[in-house]
Amino acid sequence: MAKISLGVIFGGVSSEHEVSLMSAASILENLSAEKYCVYQIGITKEGKWLLYSGPVSGLLDGAWETHPQNVPAFLPPDSSIKGLVVLEEGNSRVIPLDVIFPVLHGKNGEDGTIQGLFQLSGIPFVGCRTHSSAVCMDKAVTHSLLSCANIEQAHYLWFYADRFPVAADTIKNKIKARLNFPVFVKPANAGSSVGVSRVDREEDLDAAILKAIREDDKVVVEEGIIGQEIECAVLGNRDAEASIVGEIGASAQFYDYDDKYINGTSQLYIPARISEETAQKVREIAVRAYRLLGCRGLARVDFFVTQDDHRVILNEINTLPGFTSISMYPKLWEATGLPYSQLLDRLIELAKN
Repeated sequence: MAKISLGVIFGGVSSEHEVSLMSAASILENLSAEKYCVYQIGITKEGKWLLYSGPVSGLLDGAWETHPQNVPAFLPPDSSIKGLVVLEEGNSRVIPLDVIFPVLHGKNGEDGTIQGLFQLSGIPFVGCRTHSSAVCMDKAVTHSLLSCANIEQAHYLWFYADRFPVAADTIKNKIKARLNFPVFVKPANAGSSVGVSRVDREEDLDAAILKAIREDDKVVVEEGIIGQEIECAVLGNRDAEASIVGEIGASAQFYDYDDKYINGTSQLYIPARISEETAQKVREIAVRAYRLLGCRGLARVDFFVTQDDHRVILNEINTLPGFTSISMYPKLWEATGLPYSQLLDRLIELAKN
């Protein structure tokens, strides 16, 4: 059987560039050489596309960007080409691609931007399409849609960043009036907890809001929930299914960037320390939200289960969750009976359907 020509895209113009490199390295190490002819396509922080032919280890130490055999390459929005255009010595050639596997986190990676290019190219790709990627990336929009569907979430409000310099007192008064401290201040469009702050008192709101504004032009403020942090992995298209449910025992005030990708000191509990009845409710809501928002391929849906009355509260949906060695998404499927390499096979197959 002929190998599948697979383009794995990593890096990107995003604050989560380094996370993407870690995820991509893990994926590349687990792809079957017998099934796939893999092309490594890196995007620098400046937005330059390169066809990289060096070792996977080069992603982790940053050496991939200066590899001597790198050549410029790009994906054209012309569906008659269906491949990667490579530029060499004044000439161009096309590498046909059967499937694209974008391993891009955050802005320009999972917000619908590059998904639009993929759709124009006519090449099947892993993950959500343009619209659902954009909707799930924007926490303000996600909150609004899930509220209409009566899916319980933390109390929240959001505002445009350009309102804060001219109406800071009004915004802070609304936060105090509508939400109980602690609150979490987040950029509406960012992942991996980048730009997120926990705020326990009014005096610290300004610094947290300014931190979020550095990442996006919209800010979401959510009321803190006392309870367990629960995660569920969803896989599939319209026939999506949910994994076993896991729990994060964060080592910091919340499950932040360092905890997720650098120190790895959080405790992961698989299965989560909740009743089977509650776990089943988590799975049902995860799939319902996934379908409601038009997701395809994969997503990780994050929840809180409240400490006192065990209510299930949806926190957020990640359409391109981390795939590092300590990431919850592949760990949940492995615990459900789907090993990492088989999970990748399934995602690539779903992209073609």
